[in-house]
Amino acid sequence: MLASRTSLAALMALPDPGTRAARRHVVTDHDTAAALGSGDVPALATPRLLAWCEAATVEALASGLPDDTTSVGTRMSLEHLHPTPVGAAIDVSAVLSHTDGRLLRFEVVAHDAGGKVIAHGDITRVAVGRDRFLSRLR
Repeated sequence: MLASRTSLAALMALPDPGTRAARRHVVTDHDTAAALGSGDVPALATPRLLAWCEAATVEALASGLPDDTTSVGTRMSLEHLHPTPVGAAIDVSAVLSHTDGRLLRFEVVAHDAGGKVIAHGDITRVAVGRDRFLSRLR
């Protein structure tokens, strides 16, 4: 019974909507569709952009989750609107827009250096007990 109380207490300690993080990345040859196999062009690959967006959500939660809790991505929706060349700087931001129990939904946006939105979407993460999650890997 104590374990479920700890889990309930951990849920009560989750970050509030409005929690945010931003990261800047510079597109390299390793970030292109050609390098990642998601296309054959030397432009920022959608899978890399999605990974950067997800990393921003993780960063937003980094100081707000209890020590025994982590989060896992469960749903991603990203609209990649404009191509980005190698060498371009991309600013990715994530804002926690909604919580429901363990569910944490983020709005993500990526801008180029000129402020143009190159992508936007939603990423859903779920708060989980770190040890319990890791025990399920075995």
